[in-house]
Amino acid sequence: MLANLYMNRFLKHWRMRGCGAKFRAHLVNYADDFVILSRGHAAEALAWTQAVMIRLGLTLNEAKTSLKDARTEGFDFLGYTLGPKYAPEGGQKYLGASPSRKSVQRIKDKIGELLKPGEKGSWPQVRDKLNRRLAGWSAYFSYGTRAPAYRAVDHYVNERVRRFLAKRHKEPGRGIRPFSWSEIHGKFGVAQLLQTPKAAAVGLP
Repeated sequence: MLANLYMNRFLKHWRMRGCGAKFRAHLVNYADDFVILSRGHAAEALAWTQAVMIRLGLTLNEAKTSLKDARTEGFDFLGYTLGPKYAPEGGQKYLGASPSRKSVQRIKDKIGELLKPGEKGSWPQVRDKLNRRLAGWSAYFSYGTRAPAYRAVDHYVNERVRRFLAKRHKEPGRGIRPFSWSEIHGKFGVAQLLQTPKAAAVGLP
């Protein structure tokens, strides 16, 4: 609450001093996290921000504060990595956004906790919790370049579910045969983030 109050004061200073025009910048914030996007005046914008924060009795988080050239370097903000990307076909460079590595690791950790060996809930209960967690994560990360992150999460989910079911059903080994990809996402009802296109049946003359 106090942090939001100080952040509001900082934003008021930013507007009153005309910093958007002065630094050719746009400030984006959520709660007390913010990023300043500037054309050619990023260093001045950062110096001004540090000075104002000191006057407000605040300090910037040095671990999270940095000066980046977004055309050549990526940076993380609100769970996304923003910056240069490359098209899978042709390698054409573009500026975009994708779920950050930390965000992907966080959802993996949550899935691992849900599918821990000691979980006693029925499979429908476990599956529904898992699907809700995946739905919430993918709803937030529904913007930008998602396929690589979705694919990584899908593979992790598949492996963890297979091991979970194999242990619960006392199947030897890793349970690859009885708990194949198609079985996990079909019969066992686990959501899949990156949908595989289905082949269309075409009648031939």
